[in-house]
Amino acid sequence: MNILRIDASARLERSLTRKLATHFLETLLAGTPDSEVAKRDVGVTPPDFLTEAWIAAAFTPEKQRTEQDRRVLAESDQLIAEVKAADLILIATPLYNYGMPASLKAWFDKVVRIGQTFSFDLSRGDVPIEPTLSGKTLVILTSSGEFGFEPSGIRHADDHLVPHIQTVAKYLGAETVEIIRIEYQEFGDQRHDHSVERAFQNATTCAQKLARSLNTHRAHKLHL
Repeated sequence: MNILRIDASARLERSLTRKLATHFLETLLAGTPDSEVAKRDVGVTPPDFLTEAWIAAAFTPEKQRTEQDRRVLAESDQLIAEVKAADLILIATPLYNYGMPASLKAWFDKVVRIGQTFSFDLSRGDVPIEPTLSGKTLVILTSSGEFGFEPSGIRHADDHLVPHIQTVAKYLGAETVEIIRIEYQEFGDQRHDHSVERAFQNATTCAQKLARSLNTHRAHKLHL
């Protein structure tokens, strides 16, 4: 299995999402030791923001692109290649000001691209955009200072991180999405401690489940 790990936290040693992602991967790799992991740390090295030149190059047919167009799109090409190669995409991201970090948004803007991760055809009527990737699993690990951002929570309407990722997940080829949250970080009380403990337990359970599913699938293929 090919795994793409994306870290979006601006913090390093103090980052809860980084620690949770490491724990998740260690558990997953224990069950799938032949898996390979590619890492993209947008928190430390964010992609460039979109520019008019990038948009023009992306919408120019490939055969008509200039050398300058290809240089402008080079970073996007690399990020998309990493997504295409992945069977599982792990996004570890904090909630910043009720949304995704700017660095993660920049990554999505470079990955969700016409002719690469979606097609556009007006003959489809009112739904001209169609994802072109499929068959992947997306795991979202988040942390937040407040709490209650789950669908039934008191701050559900304030969560513009997980719903945003879920909306664009189809352009990553994600058919299965798992979500694990750490909350109460700014309170620093017992509720936060319990939330961290629960998140690590959920990460263990999720990783073990995915490992079993992969191994079962492999065993089935061997007997075909």
